[in-house]
Amino acid sequence: MKLQWTLAIAGLCTLAACQPNGAGPKGSTGNFGAPVATVDGQPIGKDLFEFYVKNLSGKSSSELTPEQRNQALDNLVRAQVIAAQAQKEGLAGEKDTAALIELQRLNILQQALSEKYLKDKQPTEKELRAEYETQVAQMSHQEYHARHILVATEQFADKLVKDLERGAKFEDLARRESMDSSKQNGGDLGWFTPDRMVKPFADAVVALKPGEYTHTPVQTQYGWHIIKLEETRDLAPPTYESVKQRLEQVILARKFRDYVDGLMKTAKVENKLEASAAPAAPAEGSAPAAPAGSK
Repeated sequence: MKLQWTLAIAGLCTLAACQPNGAGPKGSTGNFGAPVATVDGQPIGKDLFEFYVKNLSGKSSSELTPEQRNQALDNLVRAQVIAAQAQKEGLAGEKDTAALIELQRLNILQQALSEKYLKDKQPTEKELRAEYETQVAQMSHQEYHARHILVATEQFADKLVKDLERGAKFEDLARRESMDSSKQNGGDLGWFTPDRMVKPFADAVVALKPGEYTHTPVQTQYGWHIIKLEETRDLAPPTYESVKQRLEQVILARKFRDYVDGLMKTAKVENKLEASAAPAAPAEGSAPAAPAGSK
C-alpha cells in the first residue's frame, strides 16, 4: 500500500490546478470542507482527504487502519509542503510547469464532462450487437504465417531475390542478411492478421500463395522486405460475450466524440497558428537585407 500512496501524490497537483480560485503564494487545497490538518495555515480539507483515499484504495478512510489513515494524511501534508515550496521558488510560473498544469486541468475537465454526459447513455443491447456485427465484418477471416528478410536498400534486396531464384534457402539468407530481430528464427514472424502489419507489407502478404515469396521487394518505413508466405488458416471471430466490454467502450467513445463535434460547430475558433509562424513583413520603405556572404 505504501507504493500506492507514493505514486498517487502526483495527482494532487492536478486537483489543485482545477480549483477556480487559483493558489496563493503558499498553495491552496481549495474549498474541501472542514480541515483534517493545516500546513503553515493552509487547510487540507476532509473532502479532499476522502477523495484521495477513495481513489487509492476504493474505500473510505473509516475502513482503513489508523496507520493507513495517518500514512495517507502524511502524504497529503508532504505534498502541500512541496507545493508551497515550489510556489515560493516561482516554479508554478515557469513556462513548462504552467503548461503541464494547464494540460492536466484540461484533461481532468474533459474526463469529468465525459462521465457526466455519458452517465445515462449506456449502450443498449441492440447497439452492442450492431457494433459487434460491424466489427466482425471488418475483421480478417484468415491468419497468415510468413517470413521476411529486411534490408536497407532496394539494390541489395534485388540481389537477395536473385539468390533465392538461384536456389538459396530463405531461412539461411534471413539469418545472414536481415536487419530484423526475426533473423534469429530465419525471418519467421509467426501467425498474424493483416491489420497488425503496415499496409504495404500486409498487401504483399495477402497477394501471395503459400510457398511463394515476393520477387519484387516491398518498401515500408522500416526498409526493403522480401516476404515469403508459409501458410494460412481460417480465423474465427471472437465471441460476442468476450468482447462486449470493449464494444461498450467503443460506442461510448463515439457518442462523446459526436457530442464534442457538436460543441465544435458552435464554438468560435480562430486558428492563428500559421499567422504566428509566418516571418514578420519588413516595414514600408525599409531596405531589403543584404544577401548572405555579400560585402
